Amino acid sequence: MKTIILAAGYGTRLYPLTLNKPKALLDVGGKTILERVLEKVFELQDCDAIYIVSNEKFYKSLADWVKGISAKVKIEVFDDGTTSNEDRLGAIGDINFVVKKAKINDDCLVLGSDNIFDFDLKNFIKFAKSKSPHASLALFDIKNIEKASLYGIAVMKEKGEEVIDFQEKPKEPKSTLAATAIYYYPKEKVSLLEEYMKGAMTKDAPGNFIKWLRLSEAVYGYVFRENWYDIGDKESLKQADEEFKRRGK
Repeated sequence: MKTIILAAGYGTRLYPLTLNKPKALLDVGGKTILERVLEKVFELQDCDAIYIVSNEKFYKSLADWVKGISAKVKIEVFDDGTTSNEDRLGAIGDINFVVKKAKINDDCLVLGSDNIFDFDLKNFIKFAKSKSPHASLALFDIKNIEKASLYGIAVMKEKGEEVIDFQEKPKEPKSTLAATAIYYYPKEKVSLLEEYMKGAMTKDAPGNFIKWLRLSEAVYGYVFRENWYDIGDKESLKQADEEFKRRGK
């Protein structure tokens, strides 16, 4: 299994903190966000390579930082060649970029680099493999219908694990189950990325690939109840930082 970590965004909502530093390298409770994400991945015995996709602006910062990480698994940083929000490839475009660049023909775990979570990633992988060759995503109930319009939102089959509807940032959310930028694509689905890229659907939010897959086959949702921190703005960064500092004490 390969892991792809998405870190090609520009973090504009966190300016000026991210003017000259990638969001993934911001400090949360004494560790960078990316370090906290990698710690979860390092626990996965079947992950044999980690690919971090960055943009041209922050590639060197991330590549230099990775050189200081001690890991038993290969970690490689790729530059997707983009320089601004206007020319970025989008999350799905970046996933496809890495798949082609690294010549991946394997199952893929895809993670956001601004996404801190407390649950054991091994449990998600076990769940996802049980649903293979279908794709799976991790979901968190934010329990607020108004905030739900800010996320990719899934509707689950009653008393089941299948996702029967998925919408990115819906104006009228049908549930409060938010996608958490944690996806598992068996290699049979990784091979469909190129087909998706040829279509008209947006290449931005990674949940749109799930939405597209669901049109023709089943996809599955793993709902976790442990804490989740989506570092999207200064307030969410502050809350996560304070929580992890409190835990440290």
